[in-house]
Amino acid sequence: MIKGQKVVVVMPAYNAEKTLRRTYAEVPLKIVDQVILVDDFSQDRTAVVARELGLQTICHEQNKGYGGNQKTCYREALDLGADIVIMLHPDYQYTPLLITAMASLIAEGVFDCVLGSRILGVGALKGGMPFYKYFSNRFLTLVQNWLISHKLSEYHTGYRAFRADLLKALPLDLNSDDFVFDNQMLAQIIYGGYTIGEISCPTRYEPESSSINFQRSMIYGL
Repeated sequence: MIKGQKVVVVMPAYNAEKTLRRTYAEVPLKIVDQVILVDDFSQDRTAVVARELGLQTICHEQNKGYGGNQKTCYREALDLGADIVIMLHPDYQYTPLLITAMASLIAEGVFDCVLGSRILGVGALKGGMPFYKYFSNRFLTLVQNWLISHKLSEYHTGYRAFRADLLKALPLDLNSDDFVFDNQMLAQIIYGGYTIGEISCPTRYEPESSSINFQRSMIYGL
């Protein structure tokens, strides 16, 4: 716990067998009460590794998509009585070492939602983010800030912390089951008048890290 509040980390997983152990090894278990992994019908041993690590493991019987996976993650975390929920990808792209800082900003009541931004600072390209993804990220974020009349450095990070009451208030089941779920969620948070903070997050792009392909990136961007 942190400040008497229960912290639950959720991992939406798909084919994360090769990176899950490294990711979990950096989770600060001194403050994290429970880690939930939702396996979205992986074709590797992701669920086996998760159970070997002692994680609460939930397996979808068919692939429900990135958004569908998150819906299960948040529902399970809230059912466990979480006060703070942190979404961390198990592909080792985002460092779990920031969990304490992100949870603290929620626990202290500073923000309702905290994002780990790869764009703040100079970490994205140095961490191996492909230039076309970096450029697309910056362009889409510029357009979104203009359309929504808000200001974030990045709408496309998969590293997020939430106050439980915020998750309960959002109509998440109405959102897409695909990658655009993340952006719909942020639009709902902004529209609802909730506060969003960002912290700089170094990133790692490795061969084992999950990545959306070019065709789906185009669909997502549009």
